[in-house]
Amino acid sequence: MRTSRLQLLAAAGVAVASLALTACQDGTGTRDEGASASQPVASTPSDASSQAPEESASGGGGNGSTANGSTGSGGDTAGSGESGSGSKGSSAGKGSAPGGSDDAPATFNPCNGSNTSVSAAPVSRPVNHMLITVKNTGSKNCDLTYYPVLRFDEMQWVPQPVEESKPQAVVTLAPGESAYAGVLLSAADGSGSGGATGKKLTVGFQGRTPNSDGGPAAIPSLPAAGVYYDSSLTVTYWQSSADDALTY
Repeated sequence: MRTSRLQLLAAAGVAVASLALTACQDGTGTRDEGASASQPVASTPSDASSQAPEESASGGGGNGSTANGSTGSGGDTAGSGESGSGSKGSSAGKGSAPGGSDDAPATFNPCNGSNTSVSAAPVSRPVNHMLITVKNTGSKNCDLTYYPVLRFDEMQWVPQPVEESKPQAVVTLAPGESAYAGVLLSAADGSGSGGATGKKLTVGFQGRTPNSDGGPAAIPSLPAAGVYYDSSLTVTYWQSSADDALTY
């Protein structure tokens, strides 16, 4: 009897345990495991993080707009600066124009055969030299530019100047003043060629620019025997003193 009762109790316990296990498998425990398994799949954090770049981009766009505004303003400022610089350049240009007009040359009045008296005479020293003298006979100053252009008779070539005799400034003669030019007629050692005796001398005057016409020429008197010259014939620039003219 006791054994049968124990067996019945044991069978009842197994039945109760089976019911409890069944209850556990069909209860909230199973749901809890499902819930905990579903948590890592939640998309909210990823959605939030996916929205962050959009917000950042939007915010960056706002900052970019501000930066563009600043850059634009800076560009306007730079433009204003350039405009100001350009205005200064224009002012400088305007300033230089009057300066150019203020530097206009003084009135030029050439000495020539119409307002001077001209003489030409051979000298004893240095040998084979002649001195040309020009005296202002006019009523106002006149200017002697460069050097006299000499021509004996029908000579077809023009004597060259002595470049070392070029003065620092144009020689200006007041009324009654004189200027000079020295002439080397021929080589002292006889090395010149094409020697001839000139009977007539024409003295030409230059204008403001080299080889330009300075006005009427002069024809000074020569010795009756004439003046001998050869290919060595040269002339100095106009000088303020006879000594300077005969130095070359």
